[in-house]
Amino acid sequence: MSILEFLDYLAIALFAATGALSASRKQLDIVGFMFLAAITGIGGGTFRDVILGQLPVFWVRNPNYMLVCLGSGVLVYFTAHLLESRYKLLLWLDAVGLSAYAALGAAKGLAATGSPVVAIVTGMLTAAFGGVLRDIVAGEPSVLLRPEIYVSAALAGAAVFTGASALGMTQLGCFAAAMATCLVIRGGALIFGWTFPVYKARPGRNPNDIL
Repeated sequence: MSILEFLDYLAIALFAATGALSASRKQLDIVGFMFLAAITGIGGGTFRDVILGQLPVFWVRNPNYMLVCLGSGVLVYFTAHLLESRYKLLLWLDAVGLSAYAALGAAKGLAATGSPVVAIVTGMLTAAFGGVLRDIVAGEPSVLLRPEIYVSAALAGAAVFTGASALGMTQLGCFAAAMATCLVIRGGALIFGWTFPVYKARPGRNPNDIL
């Protein structure tokens, strides 16, 4: 198994687990666990493949990816009650999955098009879309609306992968650098609450002052 395939399975398993953890918080049945695990695990990669025109999408070409999602859902169904803080674990598993998918999405975008811009965008979208989809379906507060850094961590990881690849680093080195960058940024955001300055509304101009 290549490092690309390993990271693919790892990211899908981790994201699927976060979907199942969301199902546990909503007290769904085992079918709900598997459904949320599946859409979270394959959501980002499906979006990436559609954008890149790689059809049929990856899990249709290789159904083992779907089996990994369903297996993660079943595993969490029987073990979630053992966890003291499911939401905290959800956030950290999401952070690791985000890091893996940022690198993987960038690698696949770069391989498909050769464009650094496309690689960075596909890395960011692949990493972030599954978590966004999970939160929408589960009715959880969206990761995009949380105050700490999220999408920017995926963007940084994808950019590091692309830059490292341009510098001629080995594939393993590119993945390690990208994942470490994304995980440090997202982990720091979770631990220290790192944020960017937010937009602050200002009063509109008085119509009489507009010439």
